[in-house]
Amino acid sequence: MRTVSILILTQPECAFCDAAKVIFERLSRDYPLLSVSTVTIDSPDGASLAQRGGVMFPPGIFIDGKPFSYGRPSERKIRREIERRLQQARKCEEETANEGIVEKI
Repeated sequence: MRTVSILILTQPECAFCDAAKVIFERLSRDYPLLSVSTVTIDSPDGASLAQRGGVMFPPGIFIDGKPFSYGRPSERKIRREIERRLQQARKCEEETANEGIVEKI
């Protein structure tokens, strides 16, 4: 099974950042294969990521290295995206498994 990588760009005293952390704590219980990390937006790495990802203000959320959203997080939107990525991964795994069966025949 595939891990989904989450990166949250945060800053101190940011209510939306705190909300994002709570959302991902909850989602991590539902999706044990989530790998969640945080980076402060005013660090050199955070500033670079924010600029490259078009993050206007925190929290910036990246999923599998790609910009997903910034500002007030929507748990429903995040959950849908995680489900979509996991379904896509399962489909790829099934296709790869089927190719192996076809090659053996």
